[in-house]
Amino acid sequence: MSEQLIPLIAAFVGFVSVLLAGYGLMGYLGGAGESARLKERVSGTTVKRSEALAAPLSSAAGTLLGLFGRLGTRIGPTESEEIDKNRLRLVRAGLRKPDSYKVFQGAKGCLALALSGGFLLLRFVIFTDMTIATTAFVFVALAALGVYGPEYWLSKKINKRRLALGDELPDALDLLVVCVEAGMGLDQAIDRVCHEMATSGPIISSEFKLLTLELRAGKARTEALRSLAERAGLDDLNSLTSLLIQADAFGISVGRTLRVYSDAMRLKRSQRAEEKAARMPVLLLLPLVAFILPSLFVAILGPAVIMSIDMFAAMNK
Repeated sequence: MSEQLIPLIAAFVGFVSVLLAGYGLMGYLGGAGESARLKERVSGTTVKRSEALAAPLSSAAGTLLGLFGRLGTRIGPTESEEIDKNRLRLVRAGLRKPDSYKVFQGAKGCLALALSGGFLLLRFVIFTDMTIATTAFVFVALAALGVYGPEYWLSKKINKRRLALGDELPDALDLLVVCVEAGMGLDQAIDRVCHEMATSGPIISSEFKLLTLELRAGKARTEALRSLAERAGLDDLNSLTSLLIQADAFGISVGRTLRVYSDAMRLKRSQRAEEKAARMPVLLLLPLVAFILPSLFVAILGPAVIMSIDMFAAMNK
């Protein structure tokens, strides 16, 4: 009799759990809406319900990031050269908050600890017959995955941002040529291109915006252009900044320099697109051999094989 009651008890416990979770969610949503209405009455401004609902999540995310930052301060490298190198990689990936380096190091440590600790918990609870050698190997592998996995993700993010920056640079150069030849100075032209490409080229627009802010803060144009090349980590942009520095130093026409380099960049972008198109037949060869040809063989040779099997079966009878 007791064995027959076990499914009923389990169903009842599940029903109560879902019911309590639903009541908790309803209470959370109602409390968030009520707090939004109170904020509107006190401040006299309109508070969006979505912002009120996301406020606890934002607070929890801020607490988690603070924990990562404190942990990263303790476990991260202490050499200034290594810290500057890691910060530069984060800047090239678009992560430019002051504490991004500490948060990244802390996230690596927490991920390695979570993966290895979770495996040890499963090892002693579920996989109790696993050998010591296998346990040590999997533990080290998961810890290494937690440490080097974020590094791989960061490298992919840097490469993706660099490719996007290389695609947006020719269009930005065309706009710079138009602005400079229309009579604008280089600083004003960069500021105008920054605003014009905010939608079509957000990455190059953000880089030009930071360059404009550095120039407005009083930084020398040569140093600002070199900082731009260092932040981007793109060879084409590095060559462009070198040309602009030389043109500024020797009194060469900036418009003519930009026009020549813009033509070269457009040609390079078209050649890069043609190279990708030329690689397509080679890339399509693997799915063709792995998926399409076996299906064709089955469709063409399948009836013949079935007829052969039936014929040999009739001969054996």
